[in-house]
Amino acid sequence: MATNFQGDTVVETSGVTRVYHVDQIEVHALRGVNFKIHKGEFVALMGRSGSGKTTLMNIIGGLDHPTEGHVVLFGNDISKMADRKLTELRRASIGFVFQSFALMPTMSAFENVELPLRMLGLHRRQRRQRAMECLELVGLTRWAKHRPQEMSGGQQQRVAIARALVNSPGLILADEPTGELDSTTGRGILDLFRTVVQEEHVTILMTSHDPVVQEMVDYTYRMADGAITNER
Repeated sequence: MATNFQGDTVVETSGVTRVYHVDQIEVHALRGVNFKIHKGEFVALMGRSGSGKTTLMNIIGGLDHPTEGHVVLFGNDISKMADRKLTELRRASIGFVFQSFALMPTMSAFENVELPLRMLGLHRRQRRQRAMECLELVGLTRWAKHRPQEMSGGQQQRVAIARALVNSPGLILADEPTGELDSTTGRGILDLFRTVVQEEHVTILMTSHDPVVQEMVDYTYRMADGAITNER
């Protein structure tokens, strides 16, 4: 399930721009972004709303395409990759965590976590073992049978993190994962991300505007007006 990539650089962008056309107006969401993330790092993209960080995250995750420039993910230039191959790479090698949790409301925590493995066609026993491993990592084995509405916001986000981990990805992309949580619960999620990096050896890139994040990550990239404002 996990990527076989053996290099040190997991993500590298070069000259990435993204221009949207709204009526007759060009909106420059990204302006020549260059940055990289190494294997096993916990990195934050910081900036105000509209700075371009979510657009960059979507392009790195293959959910959007750059207008110009290149994105190399696990050694593959995904900028011009065919949609089918991009979907396969994303499904096997990337986990996503969203601000709104994005859990299936009619499914239990276990079923939400297991779902990506069903899509990959794994045997039932393998699915159960891996899903329970991930629920244990996020401290929710006792809540495996509970549905999202029976859990707190922090617990729902932990389920979302377990789901992102279940296919053993090389990279997790987390877009404002603490945005809907109070400060104490949010810090707990950041602590969990740090544990995930250490125990699962996964690389994490997250967007945030919360200054507390800087205390928890290995490196912070700052964005403003569609550009990175600090160099590594």
